[in-house]
Amino acid sequence: MNVTVSARKDPRRVLITPEGIALPIKLASRGSRFGALLIDLLIIAASIIAVTLALVFIARGVAPDLFNKVGKDDAQIPAAIEFLIIVYIVISFLFRYGYFLFFELGPRGATPGKRMTGIRIAARDGGRLSTEMVLARNLVRDIEITLPLAALFSLGSDESLSKWPMAAWLLVFALFPFFNRDRLRAGDLIAGTWVLEAPRKKLEAAMSTGQAAATGTSYTTGVSYKFGDDELAIYGEYELQTLERVLREDRNEAMLAVHEAICRKLGWSPGTGDERAFLEAYYTQLRARLEAGMRMGKRKADKFAHGGG
Repeated sequence: MNVTVSARKDPRRVLITPEGIALPIKLASRGSRFGALLIDLLIIAASIIAVTLALVFIARGVAPDLFNKVGKDDAQIPAAIEFLIIVYIVISFLFRYGYFLFFELGPRGATPGKRMTGIRIAARDGGRLSTEMVLARNLVRDIEITLPLAALFSLGSDESLSKWPMAAWLLVFALFPFFNRDRLRAGDLIAGTWVLEAPRKKLEAAMSTGQAAATGTSYTTGVSYKFGDDELAIYGEYELQTLERVLREDRNEAMLAVHEAICRKLGWSPGTGDERAFLEAYYTQLRARLEAGMRMGKRKADKFAHGGG
């Protein structure tokens, strides 16, 4: 990983991707990270409450007199109710861990809370987010927050002295992002991730009006860029996301590097002066191909996936 920092408190960084492309990024603020986590926890809590109410409603239909027997020695729990209890445990587990895993492994790398606050997670080496990374950073959250909070609430008033170590534990991890320049929490440090501001500029606004993006023809040179299926098949979803970032940022040196890399992969001789039109055309046609493939039940994560070049 190569990172250029102008000052300790400066949130701007330059990330060098595995392809050697320099991408300007900006670290997410600690406040936006806290706000995103709070929103996500509220969504998870509301979802679990909704599921609980639905299961209680179903349980009343299965055994209407069950709740009148709660606490009595002769209370019998029907097998159907036991099944609903198991369903509740499984759903709660999925909300607790699957929620973050599902959204953070998506194309945007962000949960609903992160999207609302304009941030996303990314791999610190510039590569693709892996399942192991997302799983690790979210499992460590249990050590950072869940376990000390559970211990604090479970201790009685006669065990007040035992609460101090738990409070100190919670405080250390809560303040962890304040004591490193990249604002990493322990989970980020272990997983090899960091949290960045998501680009606010829409790609459609950054792309040239009606140029190669729509027609494949450059208004600058008049060259028509049409790529065959074999030429588009060498890249996947991860490369599409990298290309999207390059087009959105609109940095000439990055576009030159990506243009040369794609041309070299295609076996083309890279010219000069029309890089953006070429990249917009390639992006549009690659995206259309991948979307069509997903509709047909196919998905290629990156160039290293099966079927790639």
